[in-house]
Amino acid sequence: MRVVLQRVRRAEVRIEGEVVGRIGRGLLVLLGIAADDTVEDARWLAEKIVSLRVFNDDAGKMNRDLIEVKGAVLVVSQFTLYGDCRKGRRPSFVAAAPPETAIPLYEAFIQGVRALGVPVETGRFGAMMEVELVNDGPVTLILDRGSATVSDSPNP
Repeated sequence: MRVVLQRVRRAEVRIEGEVVGRIGRGLLVLLGIAADDTVEDARWLAEKIVSLRVFNDDAGKMNRDLIEVKGAVLVVSQFTLYGDCRKGRRPSFVAAAPPETAIPLYEAFIQGVRALGVPVETGRFGAMMEVELVNDGPVTLILDRGSATVSDSPNP
């Protein structure tokens, strides 16, 4: 699994002009799932994200996690995080999981975050979405879990 994580003051996702997910302070999670990812990867990543100390304390140091700041998470599926652009002009997405594999893992990740007591909003898996956010900091991190990497993926 691969995540682009952004600390936000607010974020929302729209489908055909309709807001389907919205949060205030918290984390926007763009979630990519590889073909060989597992439920264990989803749970690990959920725990990692919830416990990351990326929010400022009173001294301005990143020492607080989502629970301490009463933050929320907006999860948006993002298969393009496994796009391999090393060859040619069109990305290859062969490392990305097909929907029948990715959807249960996407849902396991969401349930893993909720089980830790954090409110979660989502986009809609596989839909064309507009994501709007106000990045706080800006703070943007990339997390990987699992065995697939862009360099592992073949590119026809």
